[in-house]
Amino acid sequence: MTGMKTYQWMTLLLLGTLTISLQALEVSEDDNSIKILDRTNELLVYHKSEVLPPKGSDPSYKRSAFIHPLKTPKGAIVTSIHPDDHLHHVGLWHAWVNTSHGTEKIDFWNLKKKEGTVRYKKTISLNQESDKKGFTVLQEHIAIKEGQEPITIIEESFSIGVVKEKNAYFIDYISVQKNVSSLDLKFPAYRYGGPIAYRGPRDWTNANSQVLTSENKNRTNGHATRGKWCAFSGPTDRGNALVAILCHPANHDAPQRMRIWPASSHDGAIFFNYVPAQENSWKLIPNKLNEFRYKIIISDSKMDKKMIESAWLKYADE
Repeated sequence: MTGMKTYQWMTLLLLGTLTISLQALEVSEDDNSIKILDRTNELLVYHKSEVLPPKGSDPSYKRSAFIHPLKTPKGAIVTSIHPDDHLHHVGLWHAWVNTSHGTEKIDFWNLKKKEGTVRYKKTISLNQESDKKGFTVLQEHIAIKEGQEPITIIEESFSIGVVKEKNAYFIDYISVQKNVSSLDLKFPAYRYGGPIAYRGPRDWTNANSQVLTSENKNRTNGHATRGKWCAFSGPTDRGNALVAILCHPANHDAPQRMRIWPASSHDGAIFFNYVPAQENSWKLIPNKLNEFRYKIIISDSKMDKKMIESAWLKYADE
């Protein structure tokens, strides 16, 4: 009997440990944000309320509907917002830049122009499932004219889902955009703008960080090339950190062309953007759904091409 009780106790202990491990990630929401937590590590914060730029800056740079901070499992922050060189850069975000809507030009990205922006509208759902934690929100891409009410051009279902595996976070980043206007939203070919953009830590420079694409390109020769993925690594106050952004092969124009800053831009600061209209013009037709899927890997490690390539092959089969 003693042996049986010991076996039962050990089984319950193991099951309890497994349950704790599966439930380590959780989602919380308040009036201003949605957060995903890994026990005490606030690994991802999505901003529902507008965040103001630094004091003394043009208030036009305020924005909601973005993610910052984004952290590694050890708690190192791998995003930055409102850098001096580009106050409209906000961690992990997206917007279209060069667009044409009828006779109007709308820039949803460069906020200082006051032509457009992207904003949070409402929360659709929180995902508390044990295998993947996340949320889905409704975002609006709006056109702005002084003295008039903003006009919604795109309604977007934006979803985040996080899984923790082998001391790394795997984040599904999914945008489903619908042009709700009566006119095509046209995208003339342009070097940046699109469904995902990333600004790295303020202290990552050409001297201490790496950029690598699936085609072995880097800061020097990576811009305007196509890549299944692009990765960034550098030091933090908690050791090494790695961020990789994977482009799903079902995306429009995949493998998409990339905007990668060269070493000569702001001392090699890291800015990255997948740009589905970089080479060829494109458009969003009214009421048609357009899905963009990406996966982001965050880990406390140096550049690891083998791991990223393996993850992309698995992702491509999903």
